[in-house]
Amino acid sequence: MTRVGFFPHNNSLWVLRHRGILERSLPDVEWVDLRSLPAGDRPAPTQGLPSLHGDHLFDGGYDFIGTGSTPPVTAQARGHDIVYVAISGPRVDNGRLVALPGSGIASPADLAGKRVALGHGSWQTTLLLFALDQAGLTWRDIEPVDAGNEGARLLLDGKVDAWTGSYPALAELESETQPVTLIETEGLFSHRSLWFTRRDFAVRHRDALAAIVGALQESDAWIRANPREAAALFAADDGADLDAWEHALRGRPFGLLPVSDDFVAEQQRAADLLHANGLLDRKITVADAVLPDLADLVTRA
Repeated sequence: MTRVGFFPHNNSLWVLRHRGILERSLPDVEWVDLRSLPAGDRPAPTQGLPSLHGDHLFDGGYDFIGTGSTPPVTAQARGHDIVYVAISGPRVDNGRLVALPGSGIASPADLAGKRVALGHGSWQTTLLLFALDQAGLTWRDIEPVDAGNEGARLLLDGKVDAWTGSYPALAELESETQPVTLIETEGLFSHRSLWFTRRDFAVRHRDALAAIVGALQESDAWIRANPREAAALFAADDGADLDAWEHALRGRPFGLLPVSDDFVAEQQRAADLLHANGLLDRKITVADAVLPDLADLVTRA
């Protein structure tokens, strides 16, 4: 039995779960909705990072998962022997750091002492850290607010001063106001999707891993060709606007790529910043989680 974790934030796995493609090559697959598993500890955003994505790879939750950039770094720092399987292309149009017009906040340098909303532990933590570092600020110079999916509403209600937002929620914000972009994701952070597993699974169950990667490639090609039909799979789950989901999916790259040296370098910079800002307990070497021969598996798929 191979257990594959999924949730809406990894768009590729969410669609794959609902289309039956993987079952053709891996009929005994068990799909595990991440939202059905224990949430685990969620430290305050000034004290650490949530670690459930990596933890569930090692507590029987699942064997394979896809997330944004921050969770595998967190997993490695917790001593989990993870392996990167593949990455997406850059998703620089998927989100950015914004504030409201008239707030007097025009750049990341203006965030000192301000309340900044984000989905803490996701790619948004890394993006915000990169933006602060570029402005000469640290995590301790702001008041981070772990907003989950409520960042847009908190910003509109004046409960936070800025938000690291992503689509489709950004589209909802843009329908009510014209937010000020403090910094674009492009040029700062590649913001890729990625997929990872345990080292023992990658080594001992290579056929199952190849089946998952191949099915993801086929499913992602379907998303590119049918973005509105794919959007309906998300809107049916969260009740969000179908047009907003279609807009979000059209702005994202689909298809799995081998892990690249540039990606590893960016992940290492993120890991170093997370540690320097007190969010990781220890330093890690991201390259330790790369198995070079998996590049051939991804390329063949």
